[in-house]
Amino acid sequence: MTTGFSSGSSRFADYFVICGLDTESGLEPDELSALCQYIEDTKFRDGARGKLAMSNEGENFEQSPLRRTFKSKVLAHYPDNVEWNPFDQDAVGMLCMPKGLSFRTQVDCREPQFHSFIITREDGSRTYGFALTFFEEVTSKQICSAMQTLYHMHNRFNSYDISRDTLYVSKCICLITPMAFAQACRKVLGQLHQAVTSPQPPPLPLESYIYNLLYEVPLPPSGRSLKFSGVYGPIVCQRPSTSELPLFDFAISEMFNLLGVENVLQLFTCALLELQILLYSQHYQRLMSVAESITALMFPFQWQHVYVPILPASLLHFLDAPVPYLMGLHSNGQDDRTKLDLPQEANLCFVDIDNHFIELPEELPQFPNKLEFIQEISEVLMSFGVSPEGNIHSSENQARYPFRSVDMVSDNRNGNLSSPLTSYLLRENETIARLQALVKRTGVSLEKVRDLDAVGLLATNPHNKKQQLEYFPKSFSPTWKCAPVVFVSAEKAIEMRVAKIDHTALHPHLLDMKIGQGRYEQGFFPRLQSDVLSTGPTSNKWAKRSAPAQWRRRDRQKQHAEHLYLDNDQREKYIQEARNLGTTIRQPKLSNLSPSVIAQTNWKFVEGLLKECRNKTKRMLVEKMGREAVELGHGEVSITGVEENTLIASLCDLLERIWSHGLQVKQGKSALWSHLLHYQDSKEKNATPGGLGPPGFIHDTERRKSDGGGSAMPPLRISLIQDMRHIQNIGEIKTDVGKARAWVRLSMEKKLLSRHLKQLLSDHELTKKLYKRYAFLRCDDEKEQFLYHLLSFNAVDYFCFTNVFTTIMIPYHVVIVSSKKLSGSMFTANPWVCVSGELSETGVLQVPRNTLEITFECQNLGKLTTVQMGHDNSGLYAKWLVECVVVRNEITGHTYKFPCGRWLGKGVDDGSLERILVGELMTPTTENDERMCRTPPMQQSPGMMRRFVTISPSSKPKLNTGQIQEGVGEAINGIVKHFHKPEKERGSLTLLLCGEYGLVWALEQVFQHGFKSPRLFKNVFIWDFLEKAQVYFESAEQREATPDENWQTRVRHFCRFMRAINSTSRNIGKDGKFQMLVCLGARDHLLHHWIALLADCPITSQMYEESALIKDRSLVNSLIRVLQTLQEFNITLEASLVKGVGI
Repeated sequence: MTTGFSSGSSRFADYFVICGLDTESGLEPDELSALCQYIEDTKFRDGARGKLAMSNEGENFEQSPLRRTFKSKVLAHYPDNVEWNPFDQDAVGMLCMPKGLSFRTQVDCREPQFHSFIITREDGSRTYGFALTFFEEVTSKQICSAMQTLYHMHNRFNSYDISRDTLYVSKCICLITPMAFAQACRKVLGQLHQAVTSPQPPPLPLESYIYNLLYEVPLPPSGRSLKFSGVYGPIVCQRPSTSELPLFDFAISEMFNLLGVENVLQLFTCALLELQILLYSQHYQRLMSVAESITALMFPFQWQHVYVPILPASLLHFLDAPVPYLMGLHSNGQDDRTKLDLPQEANLCFVDIDNHFIELPEELPQFPNKLEFIQEISEVLMSFGVSPEGNIHSSENQARYPFRSVDMVSDNRNGNLSSPLTSYLLRENETIARLQALVKRTGVSLEKVRDLDAVGLLATNPHNKKQQLEYFPKSFSPTWKCAPVVFVSAEKAIEMRVAKIDHTALHPHLLDMKIGQGRYEQGFFPRLQSDVLSTGPTSNKWAKRSAPAQWRRRDRQKQHAEHLYLDNDQREKYIQEARNLGTTIRQPKLSNLSPSVIAQTNWKFVEGLLKECRNKTKRMLVEKMGREAVELGHGEVSITGVEENTLIASLCDLLERIWSHGLQVKQGKSALWSHLLHYQDSKEKNATPGGLGPPGFIHDTERRKSDGGGSAMPPLRISLIQDMRHIQNIGEIKTDVGKARAWVRLSMEKKLLSRHLKQLLSDHELTKKLYKRYAFLRCDDEKEQFLYHLLSFNAVDYFCFTNVFTTIMIPYHVVIVSSKKLSGSMFTANPWVCVSGELSETGVLQVPRNTLEITFECQNLGKLTTVQMGHDNSGLYAKWLVECVVVRNEITGHTYKFPCGRWLGKGVDDGSLERILVGELMTPTTENDERMCRTPPMQQSPGMMRRFVTISPSSKPKLNTGQIQEGVGEAINGIVKHFHKPEKERGSLTLLLCGEYGLVWALEQVFQHGFKSPRLFKNVFIWDFLEKAQVYFESAEQREATPDENWQTRVRHFCRFMRAINSTSRNIGKDGKFQMLVCLGARDHLLHHWIALLADCPITSQMYEESALIKDRSLVNSLIRVLQTLQEFNITLEASLVKGVGI
């Protein structure tokens, strides 16, 4: 076949199609709907309900014959085939008439209906269809008799009588085009239908107009307008240039009328998060309009997943697809939402368009600045007469045919917003103005947009807006910085194209047809002459040369100028991106429903799930490891602000989709929780009374060896069932979906997700009972790889359960480990502890002195930070040497060790009766591969060792000045790094202040260096020196010696802090008081002043040797400069560190 154009992209339309009733084959029940019913019935293969024979599945004897659907066929399409767009008969037939043929009588409504559709190929490329469905009188006596017989069979008399009623059947005419010129195609089809129904015949045979449209109307290039002739009038369309927003020929206002602003924003959020979206309406055009509008609003992003705006009735099993999708499902107008049996609902966004209703997945994040954004959009809509709440009645007529002539000059929807609306948006909304300016600078087009990570960008840390704005333009074309800055405004470009048409197509003309051909009968679409429509012109000089050559010459100079801005590498990258666009998108195939094709589609879904799991785990690990991952070459520092919660919610969505794939029978909204409940029931039934442990219990000697506290605290048992019970006992979680997500979070925090799921799937009989053979969970190799990817989460520490469920009650177990050498068996005092975390603290808890351990329940404390412990100094022997305190969260299993190594008691050590201990999370260290983990340095707590600083003079550590300076520098550097990290990556500030090698320890070393040896058996503490200095500063002698006002102010501050600490009711001892002074000085940025005071104090000469660091002026000045770096940071202290001090 030869055409009048040199390439496929030159044609406005590729095919003209007619679908309807094939009178030769007669009435046939829609076998595609029967296949759908068969697929639904297989869900009950193992149930008690009997299954109907396949031959009867298409028969629905409860419906009137006029309300049933029958098989439609593609009656004709012209031309037969084009090489650049092979005709897909099955797909076109299903989408032109998604529910098959419909019958009506003269008393029924028979208004024509227009709808558009998309055929998305497996490689992601798209073809657009525009269909007009109308009703035509049935003239076949056999069809009328068959309908009469059906009514008698169904005992429905007085509904249709062949002698008095006229029977009508639906027929569809359709255009298949390479681009979505919706308004132009609607006009074309409307005028063709008008020609058939008009009493007067059209000026030319219909073949002339269809031939002209197929072969003589070219596709306008980018930035050009075109006018061509319909049956009764001219039709104008225009195509935006590559420097403008992409072509969009639907009315966005219709979506806002149908749903309202708030629902649109929720739908937009679900699309950005790549959730499963199901649109539901009894109007096909509404499905298409909402789907196209919401994906257009995502620009510059693209929807990269399954996209079927109109899902034929025979393909309902596609809703079982375990991938993100955007699909549209036709409603019969009678069934409500509760009667819909959808395969998976845990992550589904269900949009009931006709009822102005949207059902959202659980735990959907809120759109940033949602209320302000809704207000801005509402103001814009109201200024153009569109109700922000939505007005479904204003859209009622848009789906029906009574076709209204749309003038291109007064309606600029053909590709862009009208000029007044655009101007208003740019004037009132800075964000939209910046976006438009950015698009103009980049010259972005759909061919240049990359596959962007919408979830990652949406979840970007709101505190890091600068990084967001830096990343946003980088996501566009790689030449965005090099693109020309001078562009004609989009509004003026549209107006110029409409005012001055770039090209007028050849008018329709008489064809070489025989006499008598081309006649028609009013009300009947004629059988067209295929001999004149199947081939295009062979010798039309205009068609071959004029228009394409004219446009090519006009564009060549412009394209050459644009390419001058690109170097060779950039040009090659552009070309490669254009070639690869859409090749990774998995799309269902509509054209063939054979078992082999369905099996192949399912296999692609399985492979896609595995790939998605690999990508998500990698993304989450890179995000969690943060800067360490950057150093290893994964990602960039500027994009590490992604919220952990959004990524984990995305993982939960993936797990739900995996567990929903191939279910035999759906039970509840969460397939994962349903599987867990089945597993729990089976194990509890099989549990024997004399068993060694609870159901689901696994002995783990590695865990036993590695858990904290050694013999002080028995290890927690690893039990999938026990973790389920923890979730079931949380009253705040009401739904199955919420319980499944909480269980996933808990398993991740315990580093047991892969292990638990492996145990769950090890029950092969249960898996076979619940899932079909093609399900992902029954593909052994892929399942093993999936579990292996999840195992990588053990490499990092998650607190995704602790940080989310902040109000639940959690049991904690505390063990106080006393010295083995000096046993606490004779200890007579009554000990107590107070455990503090990032969220709250417990208050004082009395500990039995005979066991020295306690289990209590309280509201979630968060990550634990400090333990305050002490005793009441009662009894004959109230001296107690404590090694450490171990605290364990009995749900998450997190174990914290709080080292002490000090005495508590009067007359021993520093005389303290209570101490503040800073702890660290203990990490398992086992040789088992499943338990191995390597925590990044930014999250790992510094090791803490026992400190015996003042037990005897000879035991003091001997560090030289260089080591002490290095220690102070490291401590200060740790605090500086803490504040320069993103907030989500910061560790515990208390640990940096009071932990091993923290600021308190470093300053201890400064003051201990060169301390004069006291008399034998007497301990002298730093606090003793500070108290003597305080006495001197408060004396009259000091005030007379230094009259400087700044100096006096610093002295007053120092003495006020000393008095406040000494007057506290807490018995914290001298070292505890020194720790409190350092913390308060760091908070109020006074440490460097106090160092200067003490270096010049005469008391220092009395208590320190000449070689002491505190007496070396150069070293002291260096220390002061280092401490001054803390002035720029706002240090907030934990309440436990300064409790009882009113400063």
